[in-house]
Amino acid sequence: MLLEKFKLALKGFCMGTADVIPGVSGGTMAFILGIYEQLIDAIKSFDLVFLKKLSRLDLNGALSHAHFDFILPLIIGIFSALLFFTRVIPLPKLILTHPELIYGLFFGLILGSIVVLFKHIDNPDWRDLVETFVGIALGLVVVTMTPKDTPEANWFIFFCGALAITAMILPGISGSFILLILGKYAYIIDGMGHFRLGIIIPFAAGAALGLIGFSRFLHWLLHYYHRATLLVINGILIGSLWMIWPFQNREWVEIRGKQKLIHSTPILPDSFDSTVLYSLTLAILGFAIVLLIHLLGDRKHQHTSESDNPSSTL
Repeated sequence: MLLEKFKLALKGFCMGTADVIPGVSGGTMAFILGIYEQLIDAIKSFDLVFLKKLSRLDLNGALSHAHFDFILPLIIGIFSALLFFTRVIPLPKLILTHPELIYGLFFGLILGSIVVLFKHIDNPDWRDLVETFVGIALGLVVVTMTPKDTPEANWFIFFCGALAITAMILPGISGSFILLILGKYAYIIDGMGHFRLGIIIPFAAGAALGLIGFSRFLHWLLHYYHRATLLVINGILIGSLWMIWPFQNREWVEIRGKQKLIHSTPILPDSFDSTVLYSLTLAILGFAIVLLIHLLGDRKHQHTSESDNPSSTL
């Protein structure tokens, strides 16, 4: 039991690491690690039944109804990563100084997850291309947008919270990048940093509503349109490769003393130097890591199936 909690915390650490990278979301990493649908189910468990039990002070009932055994170690891992990569190893600085290497690793991770997902699509045919192209178009539209001037009214801050949290749990799209597109990244971060309740309350309310509502929508899609939903998500991941490609002309802006990526255009490297070599090596490493995780997961699933059905080995 303790080992399983540690594994979940480690996966949460990987999700938190992804959240530090501009253009990469924790949802993407959850998808790569094979816990995406479980994550959606866990978020969905915080429902009216949970609130009723909590209002009656039935703490044991509330804790048993919600998926705390899954979500708590995951949250611990996420926040540990955020602290580690901002306090111990300054990953945001490494993104500025060595972007090709960092993005190279994530490019390989995402490319590997795309290949693995396609392997799970039974009997693929040309009709699957429709859902895949829808996802690619959605991913490309989001990652090629540029920040715009928008209002500072409470209703719009509420909308920003809902949309940002939706992007964070959707693979291939970064919540912080959505806030940059909406022109409210600096405004909201500054409000949180100075504890301005007029900004924090509507944003948090929007995030809570977006998390609850969109997680249920995704759960419904995965339950009734599992194949099509996976294909669209895979298309979004393919579209996100436009921004994750290691070699880019990147445009940064300074927000509250920190450099934030707002626009990038893929390019081909001028020459095959050491930076290109290291970047491609890390991309291959990331690709191999995903395939290894997939292989180990398949073996574990096969072993579990054989244990549940001993007669199959006779």
